[in-house]
Amino acid sequence: MSICDWDQLAEDLAGVLGSEAVTREHPIGPDTTYRVGGAARVSATLAVDVDLTAVAETLAAHRTAVLVVGKGSNLLVADAGFDGVAVGLGAGHDWVEVDGQRLRAGAAAGLPVLARRSAAVGLTGFEWAVGVPGSLGGGVRMNAGGHGADMAASLIRAEVVDLGVGGVEQWDVERLKLGYRSSALADHHLVVWAEMGLATGDEAASQALIADIVAWRRENQPGGQNAGSVFTNPPGDHAGRIIDAAGLKGRRVGTASVSDKHANFFVADRDGSADDVFALMCDVFAQVQARSGVSLQPETRLIGFGSGPWSDQAG
Repeated sequence: MSICDWDQLAEDLAGVLGSEAVTREHPIGPDTTYRVGGAARVSATLAVDVDLTAVAETLAAHRTAVLVVGKGSNLLVADAGFDGVAVGLGAGHDWVEVDGQRLRAGAAAGLPVLARRSAAVGLTGFEWAVGVPGSLGGGVRMNAGGHGADMAASLIRAEVVDLGVGGVEQWDVERLKLGYRSSALADHHLVVWAEMGLATGDEAASQALIADIVAWRRENQPGGQNAGSVFTNPPGDHAGRIIDAAGLKGRRVGTASVSDKHANFFVADRDGSADDVFALMCDVFAQVQARSGVSLQPETRLIGFGSGPWSDQAG
């Protein structure tokens, strides 16, 4: 990390965003589905009419790390926090527009909301998203998916701002380079909106599929404080099956445990520790590697962890 005068940075951002939109030492953990983790040195909330270029120029002048936080459904922040600026979208960024077979929405719109909204207007192809508790922006960033589909199947383009150097551009799918739970977007890229191309369908059939997906997830996935799948699936296999085969269901490290219902879901205790979740990830990685030779890779975004088998990708 570069040396930064956090108070000055907060003051400069407040000059662009307004003082009510900028806070110091704002806890990120409560904004994630794990509900654990530390604070960002500075937190900034972007209104719909904000001058994104001015925000980017301010951040670039201070040469600080930036982390875009959506609904936090795929994010684990170390208890020590994040040495940078956490950026979130404020009210009004969850708009939705439908034009024929195209659905365009603000990046803060929830994926389950978009699944139900598209079904309600007779469009099909986005029903799978009802079970993903993230935002559209986060879904684009990680090419979210489930039940045999993903964002890449319908995404046409997204408006993206580079919070590191400024500039607002529309990225098509070729530039986004959507892969398995991955894209060309980095931590300093903010998705403003995205557009999907769907197909004309039957509303009743779509609603029935949505109900089936919701029922399946309730039956097969745990509740509580978790962030969905912890590890990506190795080619031709499933991380949950591999972890289960290693006898690790129910394994606990401190305040974090492997779910008894689904081995690729880790659950944090109420008032638990993000560092315990990370330690459990490292433990499961080591146990699986020793027993099967498989090196599991995290699907969860790890922020602020300086050690472990994936330290090169931790923020």
